[in-house]
Amino acid sequence: MTIPLWCLLIAVVLPHVLAGIGGYHRSRQPGGFDNNNPREQAKTLSGAGARAYAAQQNAWEALAVFSVAVLVAHIRGADPQMSAWLALAWVVFRILHAICYLADLATLRSLVYFGALTCAVWLFLLGP
Repeated sequence: MTIPLWCLLIAVVLPHVLAGIGGYHRSRQPGGFDNNNPREQAKTLSGAGARAYAAQQNAWEALAVFSVAVLVAHIRGADPQMSAWLALAWVVFRILHAICYLADLATLRSLVYFGALTCAVWLFLLGP
C-alpha cells in the first residue's frame, strides 16, 4: 500500500478519534452518554465538548475532499514521492487542525485548515 493510501486510512480514523473525545464529554453530562440520541445530546455541549464535536464534523468533511484528491492523483499517475509528501503534510495539518480546535486556537486552526486544503488541491493537480 502506498503512503497516500496509508494517509487515507489515517484520515478515516481521525473523525472516530474525535468522536471518542466528544463521547467522553457527553458522558460527563448529567445522565451520562445518551446513545439513543447522541446528535441531540451533542447540540447541548459547550466548551471543549462542543469543539470536539465540531472538529469531528469538520474531519468528516475534509475526508471527502482528501479521499477524492488521493484517488485522482493515483489514477492520473502522479509522482509517487510528491503524492506521498503532500498526503503526509495533509495528515499533519489535519491533526494540528483537530488540536487547534480542541484548544480553542481559532486563528491558528484556520491557517492549518488552509494548509491541508492546499495539499488536497495540489494532489488534484499532480500528474502528467
